Amino acid sequence: MIEIHTMTIDSARPYELAQWWSEALGWPLVDSEPEDDEVMLDRPSGPPHLLFIRVPDGKTVKNRLHLDMRPTGDGTRDQEVERLLALGAKPYEDHRTPDGAGWVTLLDPEGNEFCVCRSAAERED
Repeated sequence: MIEIHTMTIDSARPYELAQWWSEALGWPLVDSEPEDDEVMLDRPSGPPHLLFIRVPDGKTVKNRLHLDMRPTGDGTRDQEVERLLALGAKPYEDHRTPDGAGWVTLLDPEGNEFCVCRSAAERED
């Protein structure tokens, strides 16, 4: 057996992108400075963590790997989509269906795709 300890995301500005994801997820930054080439977000419940690494080249194509997220607590998919848009995410693809199923694909400030799925409570309805 093996576990995922860290998911690494290439970035032009790792500190700024990590700050955005910290606000989006509520995960703290680990001892970081704006000029750092590597910035870690520490998942409070343990791995996997998110590591943002400075790379010289920009994103040019669709991600080969992306994060699928879902609301916790009483939050809904649609509430989270609106909150993330207010934080600066950009809409990319809307896969919601008339019956309430589906997901929304958004872009973070550097154009990385991620999906917001329905909460566990919404899937039970």
